[in-house]
Amino acid sequence: MKDALKRLAYLLDTVNPIVFTLMVLAVVSMNLLANKSINTGLDWLALDCGILFSWLIFLAMDVMTHCYGPKAATAGSLVALALNLMVAALFFVASLIPGTWGESYVEGSEAIINGALNNTVGGTWFVILGSSIAFATSAVVNNFLNYGIGRMLKSNDNFGSFALRSYVSTFIGQFIDNIVFALLVSRTFFGWTTLQCVTCALTGALLELLFEVFFSPVGYHISRHVLALRGQSADAVATEARL
Repeated sequence: MKDALKRLAYLLDTVNPIVFTLMVLAVVSMNLLANKSINTGLDWLALDCGILFSWLIFLAMDVMTHCYGPKAATAGSLVALALNLMVAALFFVASLIPGTWGESYVEGSEAIINGALNNTVGGTWFVILGSSIAFATSAVVNNFLNYGIGRMLKSNDNFGSFALRSYVSTFIGQFIDNIVFALLVSRTFFGWTTLQCVTCALTGALLELLFEVFFSPVGYHISRHVLALRGQSADAVATEARL
């Protein structure tokens, strides 16, 4: 236990604060925006506005894995998840506090809108639980798969290797995130069929991969900057798990 706490303290002291802050911000924002579904016009494609931030979480994990190794990236992901649960708990408390939201002042509908806003901010226990399990599972898969691919490459100190590691791990990790959540929550509580769960998980992962492809050059340059500050190369990180 003490050893684990020391490693966690080392992580928090070592990991780039901007990358870690972006991850925490993205996890909290993703879960809040997941309350709004996107009208795609297609029955087989179910998306929510959380997709605006989900790609950033996986890009941050890829950068952390590239610079610190999979154990550090996974520990950072779990800390971000814990902070998200803390924020969700505070939001739930806020939803219980008597008061009126500014947006509820619509004549004749104040009580309905105020209650809806409280429910949105307060969250639903099975959504939060399902999302947490899905994220924790996908984080482990993404980080160690990314690292494993890096171990097989001749060199990791170029954009091509960063992109290959990130694209493969992100697509598989995002699919697992989506399918775990769909099976635990959408199928159990909203009556989705297994086919709907698989189809939506696959299409969602493809769309999230497009975000990763578009922003991966940014992630690569951040990784190079972080490694330069640490006086280390990506090849050195790929030969050993840092944390």
